Amino acid sequence: MATNKLFFAGSGGQGVLTMGQMITYAAMYADMNATWLPSYGPEMRGGTANCTVVISPDKPVSCPLIYEADNVVVMNLPSLTKFESLVKPGGNLFVNSSLIEQKASRDDINVYYVPANDIAIELGNPRTANTVMLGALLTVAPVVPEEKIYKIMEKTFSGRKAHLLDINKTALHAWKPE
Repeated sequence: MATNKLFFAGSGGQGVLTMGQMITYAAMYADMNATWLPSYGPEMRGGTANCTVVISPDKPVSCPLIYEADNVVVMNLPSLTKFESLVKPGGNLFVNSSLIEQKASRDDINVYYVPANDIAIELGNPRTANTVMLGALLTVAPVVPEEKIYKIMEKTFSGRKAHLLDINKTALHAWKPE
């Protein structure tokens, strides 16, 4: 398995940073090298948020900065507009089609339109849209073992958040490619 570069973008409150963090921790639990570099505006909710994740199965990751990504997840229209160009040719772009009506403009990448918010609402918890999108990413590009994601979910959704574990495990598998 080669080094994988991922980029997650959206608005604050959409769980963009959480997706990247969960992938990073899962990679570390799988004895891979990984970095997570968050970036967000001063606003608590609604401001811009994004993060980069670099995973290497056998070499240290020397720099968390990326100039092209194997996989890019965009949760809102401004993120699609700004970061579609970051996907390397032949790479994957995951678009939250619940909130983004515009289609990707490139034809040299694989584009997956995932109605993450709609699926999350159908599941009964709109806040699981990021987990739906994380599941879509892992379905197409299994960059970390699924059992390691479960381990991270069990840590993330423990204590007072324990009631959210089952719905998030369901959300992880809710999207199926067409």
